[in-house]
Amino acid sequence: QVPLVESGGGLVQAGGSLRLSCAASGRASTRYYKAWFRQAPGKEREFVAAISWSGGSTYYGDSVKGRFTVSRDFAKNMVYLQMNSLKAEDTAVYYCAAGSGGYSRAPSYDYWGQGTQVTVSS
Repeated sequence: QVPLVESGGGLVQAGGSLRLSCAASGRASTRYYKAWFRQAPGKEREFVAAISWSGGSTYYGDSVKGRFTVSRDFAKNMVYLQMNSLKAEDTAVYYCAAGSGGYSRAPSYDYWGQGTQVTVSS
């Protein structure tokens, strides 16, 4: 059983919207934080958003505040990333992650999905 499986990536025009989904299973589903990171070619992995699994508190990277929304379905062990007003610079591989440490730090996460490509055309 794969701990985290993302879906929903694709090609969209600038200004458009996409919703990413992440299905958590096994031990990954019990981790305190679920998060989204992204990595563009030649760049470091960047924190996008996180949600606390029990309380639902949300956190966002500066570059996506006001445009992206992270949410969860506790009963279904699903995490979502609604992305609106997409820009060309949002183009990246988006990863779902689960961990129990600092919510914005990639090393704090011990479970990662395989990634889903998001491409925004300008």
